[in-house]
Amino acid sequence: MSDYVVSARKYRPDSFESLIGQDNIARTLKNSIQRGQLAHAYLFCGPRGVGKTSAARIFAKTINCAHPGPDLEPCGECDSCRSFAEGRSYCIHELDAASNNGVDDIKTLMDQVQIPPQVGRYSVFIIDEVHMLSQSAFNAFLKTLEEPPAHAIFILATTEKHKILPTILSRCQTYDFNRIGVPDIVRNLRDIAGKEGVNVDDESLHVIAHKADGAMRDALTLFDQTVAFCGTDVRYEDVIRNLGVLDYEYSFRLVEAFLAGDYAAALLIFDEILSKGFNAQHFIAALSAHLRDLLVSRTGGLEALLDLPDSLRARYKDQGDRCSVKWLYDALGITTACEAGYRLSTNPRLHIEFALMKLAFLQNQPSAQPAVAPAAKPAQQEAVGRSAEPAPSVSDGGVLPPETVTAGPAAEQPKTAEPAEPAAVPATEQQKPAPRKRKTGASLSLAALLSDDEPEIMPAATPDPAAAPQALPSDEEIAARWKDLAAQYGGVQPRLANALANATLQCREEDGRKVIGFSVTNEAQKKWIEERILRDLEDRFAKLTGCGRIRLEPSVVAEEEQGPRIYMPTEKAADLMSKNEEVRKLVVDLALDIK
Repeated sequence: MSDYVVSARKYRPDSFESLIGQDNIARTLKNSIQRGQLAHAYLFCGPRGVGKTSAARIFAKTINCAHPGPDLEPCGECDSCRSFAEGRSYCIHELDAASNNGVDDIKTLMDQVQIPPQVGRYSVFIIDEVHMLSQSAFNAFLKTLEEPPAHAIFILATTEKHKILPTILSRCQTYDFNRIGVPDIVRNLRDIAGKEGVNVDDESLHVIAHKADGAMRDALTLFDQTVAFCGTDVRYEDVIRNLGVLDYEYSFRLVEAFLAGDYAAALLIFDEILSKGFNAQHFIAALSAHLRDLLVSRTGGLEALLDLPDSLRARYKDQGDRCSVKWLYDALGITTACEAGYRLSTNPRLHIEFALMKLAFLQNQPSAQPAVAPAAKPAQQEAVGRSAEPAPSVSDGGVLPPETVTAGPAAEQPKTAEPAEPAAVPATEQQKPAPRKRKTGASLSLAALLSDDEPEIMPAATPDPAAAPQALPSDEEIAARWKDLAAQYGGVQPRLANALANATLQCREEDGRKVIGFSVTNEAQKKWIEERILRDLEDRFAKLTGCGRIRLEPSVVAEEEQGPRIYMPTEKAADLMSKNEEVRKLVVDLALDIK
C-alpha cells in the first residue's frame, strides 16, 4: 500500500516528447535551447491539468542537463538530472505563490536569486499560481524580474492570466497552453491502461475523456477512480454508474419516442432519469448535445466534429439519417430555449416536460398551406379589372359559348358561388405596397433626409398647360402661396414643412418662366430635395398659383448669412427675450435666473 503512486504522479511527463497536446510549445522551447536564445522570464498560462508545471520542470531540467540528446531531451544520467529526479536539486527551485504570497516571501526569493548554481548553468525559479501574489509582492518582484542575474531564469505558471499585472506580463515571454483534445486523452489513457494491465473499452475511455474536460490530470484521476471501482476489467455500465454520467442510451430512446410522436414514452424516460438521481439541467444539456451530434453525423464532411468512438458513429449516423435537418434544427431550438429558461422557471420539472411534449408533437405538425401559384395571380387580377361578362356553362358535352347559354332555374345553377368581390381595381393599384410611415420631428435633420424611406406624400395633379393663365404670378402672390405649400406638407413631412416655411425666397423671370429660388441650411438638404421631392414641389406650387410656368431652384444659405447657431438653454432664453419684449419683462419682474 505504501508503494502505490497515483497515475497523475506516476505518469507525469518528464520529457518534451511525453508532453501531451502541447506540441507547438514544446517545439518552441526546444528551438530556443538549441539556438541559445533563452529569456530570463517565461509565463505559462492555461487551464488546469494541461502540463504547465510539468513543462516548466522539463525545460529547467533540459537547460541544466550536461549531455542532452540529439532531440534536446534530458539524458537522465548526469548529476543535474539525477539530483532533480531524486528531489535534491539545488539549481531548480519551486515556490507555491498560493501559500507564499507576501512581500517577505519575495524578499527571501530575491536573496536566493543572488546565489549561483552549484550544479548546472542556470538557477531556475518556478513560481506556481503566480496570480495569487499580493499587490505589494508583485511590486517588490518587478525589479528582480526585469534585471535578474545572468544565471537566473524565472518560469511563472498560472491559470488566471488576467489577474497578473501588465507590468509583469510585459517582462515575460508568454506561452498559452491549450486544452487537451479527447483523442489525445483517450490515446494516453489506453497506453497507461496497457501498462497497468487494465482491460477497458473505447466507450469507457471516451466517457472519462469527456468528463475530464480537456485536463489530463483530471482524466488520470478519474481513471484511477474507475479502476478502484471496477478492478482490472472496466465495463461501460460500471463507468457511467461510478462517474454519474448519463447514459447515451436514454438520448437514443428519447429521439425514437419523438420521431414516433409518443410523448408519454418521453415523459416516462425522463421520470426514470430523475429517479436515478440525475440533475434535470444536465439531462437537457445532454439531450441538446445528442441532437447536435445527430445533425453533425448526418452531414457529410463534418466527421471531424464528432468526439465519439467508432462503435457509436454508425449508430449516430443511422438515427441521424432518419431525422430531417429541419426537424433537428427545430428540436435544438426547443432544447436550448428550455436550457436557457430552466433557472428562471418556478417548476423546473414541468418546464422540461413541456419541452419534451413539444419535441414529440414536432414530428406531426401540419405542414403549411400551399401558396397560390404565381402564374394564377395576374389572371385573377385581370378578371377583377375586366367588366362583368356572362360565365360559360359547363355541360356533359363540354363548354358552350356564352351566346348559346340560356337562363335556367336557380336550382340548375352551380352550387359553388364566388363571394361578392369589391369594385374593380386596376392591377397596378393592387400590387402597389402600402406607404410607410416616417417618424415626425421638429426639424429637417440630415439623417432623415438621407434615409432610404420615401416620404408619404400623395402625388399632386399637374395642371394643364393649355388651361394655365398667361400672366405670371406676382412676388406677393408667390410669398402667400408659398406658406400654403409648406402647410400641405405639415401632416406628412413636418421637417420639410418647417424647412419650406423658414426658407428665403428670391424670384426672377427667365425665358418666360417664373424662377423661384429658396434657401436650405446645408448641401445634404439641397441634394435630397433635388433628387426626391423637387418635382412634387413644382407640381403642387403650380396648382396653387394656377400657373404651369414655374421652376423652383433650391440653394444653400451661406454660413455668414445664417447667423449664430443656438445650442445651449441660456442662448435659447436670451434669443427668446430679444425677440419678445413681454418675455423679457416677465423675466425681470419675477427675477428669474436664466443661467
